[in-house]
Amino acid sequence: MIFIIIGVIIILLHFLGFGPMAAWTWNLTGDLWKFCVPFALAAVWWAWADGTGLTKRREIEKMEARKRERREKNLVSLGMDKMAKRAKKAGK
Repeated sequence: MIFIIIGVIIILLHFLGFGPMAAWTWNLTGDLWKFCVPFALAAVWWAWADGTGLTKRREIEKMEARKRERREKNLVSLGMDKMAKRAKKAGK
């Protein structure tokens, strides 16, 4: 995502006429490649992340964290959380 943001910032700076990007041209023989580099890097990153399974692992980790939080919340609402068990043992 950071590469996309950088690419959009470069394009905005070009159109606003700020910095060295203001002098870049859109010609195929000119500076067009400078505008395309961040987007190409984003495509390479996404291909690598999908190919190695990084994206799927992150998705599974998020799902597992949500399941853990939901279980803990349900146990607390039922009075079956760890703290309730400790309180019962200490009270006996």
